[in-house]
Amino acid sequence: VQLQASGGGLVQAGGSLRLSCTASGRTASGRTFREYVMGWFRQAPGEERMFVAVISRSGDSTAYADSAKDRFTISRDNAKNKVYLQMNSLKPEDTAVYYCGTALVVSFNPDVYNFWGQGTVVTVSS
Repeated sequence: VQLQASGGGLVQAGGSLRLSCTASGRTASGRTFREYVMGWFRQAPGEERMFVAVISRSGDSTAYADSAKDRFTISRDNAKNKVYLQMNSLKPEDTAVYYCGTALVVSFNPDVYNFWGQGTVVTVSS
């Protein structure tokens, strides 16, 4: 499956952005988007890729990093093969490249994710 992330940009502190990740195709095993858990991670320069949010296959279960709780919301539309990350009250420390990824289980560990989008850059100015 191929993932395409979009929606990043430059925003002032306190502002909002909505990231999108669109999936297309099937894996060699024949799995499609709706069969995957979807996660958002971020990676700042010189740092490791860090967990942000994850959503179950059906969308009825979500989990967030402490840094994202009460500010970010992950959602998905299986009919459109999309997963979203609504980010509100953005802070300069949210500046990073944001990646969407697929997994077969709910996990905060990026090593568990088997497909990744190319990333979208979020820059929050103070």
